[in-house]
Amino acid sequence: MTVKLGVNVDHIATIREARKIREPDPVTAALIAELAGCNGITAHLREDKRHIQDRDIRLLRGTVTTKLNLKIAPTNEMLQFATNVQPDMVTLVPENRQEITTEEGLNVAAKIDDLAKFVMTLKSNDIAVSVFIEPETEQVKAAKKIGADFVEFNTGKYAAACDLGSMQEVDREISAIADMAVLARKYGLRAFAGHGLNYRNIAAIASIEGIEEVNVGHSIVGRSVFVGMEKAVKEMLELLK
Repeated sequence: MTVKLGVNVDHIATIREARKIREPDPVTAALIAELAGCNGITAHLREDKRHIQDRDIRLLRGTVTTKLNLKIAPTNEMLQFATNVQPDMVTLVPENRQEITTEEGLNVAAKIDDLAKFVMTLKSNDIAVSVFIEPETEQVKAAKKIGADFVEFNTGKYAAACDLGSMQEVDREISAIADMAVLARKYGLRAFAGHGLNYRNIAAIASIEGIEEVNVGHSIVGRSVFVGMEKAVKEMLELLK
């Protein structure tokens, strides 16, 4: 089975917000990515609004024809926004105002009661729910307890190990993700993976049995600067075949 590709358009908005003008437009980038063959569009609406803005999500909801995956922190403000906009999926992630990018998975096990209520509200609005977690047994079990439909495993440590050339650590992270993908299936959860994935390191993650989809943003946006969004997406899709 070919692993699906979700394209994160956050960093198109990062470039735009550097000048606080109208371009480049993440909505246009999403359209091109879909035409190139990706299986979904992901956008992270942060509380600090450092890149994606409310308006972007509303426009994406009106134009995305594959799947719109909205990443948000589990706050009341974001819950209200998500239920109003009605994305196809919400992925719950942690946020730290000082971080450059998401640093770790959401500690679902520490917030089961609160997150279960959050998930229930989303699902009652026909929104599928995923949680961005570390590939750890307690987090997978907690994801099941709160009623999530999907888990997205944080591949950040794997990507960092690849960059450092630490093959022992690379193998350890791949093994952890593979084991947790099996556990997720056991609990009826579907498994995605993402964070720090690029053209050099994605193949090993895509080859893990049970991983249905990978989410990639920064690497594709960076590549698109040189070859265009369409070719950048198609090159990534080729690696997933």
